[in-house]
Amino acid sequence: MSIVEGFAPYGGYRTWYRVTGDLASGKPPLIVAHGGPGCTHDYVDSFKDIAATGRAVIHYDQVGNGKSTHLPDKGGDFWTVAFFRAELHNLIDHLGIRNAYCLLGQSWGGMLSAEFAVERPAGLKALVIANSPAAMKTWISEANRLREALPPEVQATLLQHEAAGTTDSAEYMAATDVFNQRHVCRVVPMPPEVQRTFDAIANDPTVYHTMNGPNEFHVIGTMKDWSIVGRLSTIAVPTLLVSGRHDEATEACVKPYAEEIPDVRWRIFEQSSHMPHVEEREACMAEVAGFLDQTAP
Repeated sequence: MSIVEGFAPYGGYRTWYRVTGDLASGKPPLIVAHGGPGCTHDYVDSFKDIAATGRAVIHYDQVGNGKSTHLPDKGGDFWTVAFFRAELHNLIDHLGIRNAYCLLGQSWGGMLSAEFAVERPAGLKALVIANSPAAMKTWISEANRLREALPPEVQATLLQHEAAGTTDSAEYMAATDVFNQRHVCRVVPMPPEVQRTFDAIANDPTVYHTMNGPNEFHVIGTMKDWSIVGRLSTIAVPTLLVSGRHDEATEACVKPYAEEIPDVRWRIFEQSSHMPHVEEREACMAEVAGFLDQTAP
């Protein structure tokens, strides 16, 4: 199977991408938008499995991350939904697939994909929103609810360091890992491709810290008030929702997508948290591939 890597010029920056499979196969290719904001493509690498069905799969690193241009001096006024939405449009046009493509976004990538899809972009045939909240206020309230179920000593450590502003301490990181092993990735130790993404964030946390915050549940960045609730009814393509039973993107987080998108279905993976594509890889790939073959053959 062919694998091609390249860069799409985006203004004065470069977006790294990789195509697995043949863009001219006849099936609309699948673009995979990673989460964060501030992650890399590595942890969603498994979606390349779908190329075995004859559909090319396109991974990319959003600017600021991974193999794309890094901009550590940029602040909150630069890192915006509009910037990343325009980058996605630019990539589609660079690859010459504007006539037909599918889009899968995981976590923040799903939020970005929803923001992209509500504008009814030309060529979009099907949408997958995986493990994504529709409103950050719900995400934060649900994260606090999940935190309250952590061991008391872990909760105390988290609160102590958040109050002191020492969220970069080793003790705080260790307490964060307890949450992550319950609600982010239940495969312990993390698979290498997932660890690569966490390492990349640690090496350059610019986008993640600016838009999100120091971790998944202490959200103090520019996205903290984001919501797409009330705007989803304009999505005009078949949509699959994916989440895990133990997901930090709880059912309350995902529910507005299910209620507002006109043509929608929802699959919850019982043994997964925030990464069914890793935690129940084979079943997740089968679900996504089957949906795409049905709706965008």
